[in-house]
Amino acid sequence: MKKLLAFTLVLFLVGCGSERNNEEARQEELFEMTIEELAEFDGLEGRKAYIAVDGFIYDVTDSDAWNNGLHNGYQAGQDLSVGINASPHGKSFLERVPKVGTLVDETT
Repeated sequence: MKKLLAFTLVLFLVGCGSERNNEEARQEELFEMTIEELAEFDGLEGRKAYIAVDGFIYDVTDSDAWNNGLHNGYQAGQDLSVGINASPHGKSFLERVPKVGTLVDETT
């Protein structure tokens, strides 16, 4: 019984470690983009629709709420860090769309 418990504990710890490593790998895969580059991803004419919130870039292209890059008067391709706080859903929406990059200053 002790061996089974120890084996289960080892599997749990290995699983936790690999989950952390997967998150670290996803963070490394994020690309960097300036606000000027972000503006090109407005969701119009078949382009991808990206928004920035709190320094991260999210892909809202496949979200039904962002048809043609437009959602409640906001066009994709912008930093919506302030605007999202005024929305009924707040930042919880971001959990349902892929985080794809980070917003950087042009000077970096």
